[in-house]
Amino acid sequence: MTQELWSAVDDHIVEHLLDPDPVLDAALADSAAAGLPPIAVTPNLGKLLALILRLAGVRSLLELGTLGGYSTIWLARALPADGRLVTLEANPEYAEVARTNLDRAGLGGLVEIRVGPALDTLPVLAAEGDGPFDAIFIDADKKNNPGYLEWALKLSRPGTLIVVDNVVRAGAVLDPDGEDPSGGGNETIQGVRRTYEMLGSGVGGASLTATAIQTVGSKGHDGFALAIVEDLG
Repeated sequence: MTQELWSAVDDHIVEHLLDPDPVLDAALADSAAAGLPPIAVTPNLGKLLALILRLAGVRSLLELGTLGGYSTIWLARALPADGRLVTLEANPEYAEVARTNLDRAGLGGLVEIRVGPALDTLPVLAAEGDGPFDAIFIDADKKNNPGYLEWALKLSRPGTLIVVDNVVRAGAVLDPDGEDPSGGGNETIQGVRRTYEMLGSGVGGASLTATAIQTVGSKGHDGFALAIVEDLG
């Protein structure tokens, strides 16, 4: 199996199962023009997340890691007209790109962008009494995933869906002393490994039912975890 083949299969999926979408294409183009890293979810994963949200009847959603708003558009479109999405982005310049992309998509009124490191903004959300959210998508810097998951649970309820992206890291997650292949160092690997432990054993009395799926495609070998909050303790 080769990267060339994985990318070709992704292209085949997109060609046959996803309609042309100038708004999403423009979001990617504007993100690239602004110098944002090309790390947004793939189109087929974006659609998968949207389908999952629709199946779960999600009305309120929290996203950690807005980037240029590409995934945010997919997620927001899956919500009902009176739904709500709060998305957290550490980089103010990225947030401005996302805001433009969301406005062009007609979603500016449904999406609230909070700017600042998520470990700073998550306590603010909790102090404001925000949540509980029906679903939470964690797709920010992986070394801080354990902290993100702890706060996600504080903003959850029994039945909340939690999705954590990029939990395979081309298999590097197997080696506790390994280096992240995308340049995140060992801190990234440790963060992902600790996330597995927390999803499996619970956090602070909270329990979850979780699994993870490894994927191959245009972004290489990676995967995502899905969890349902069972009990908050």
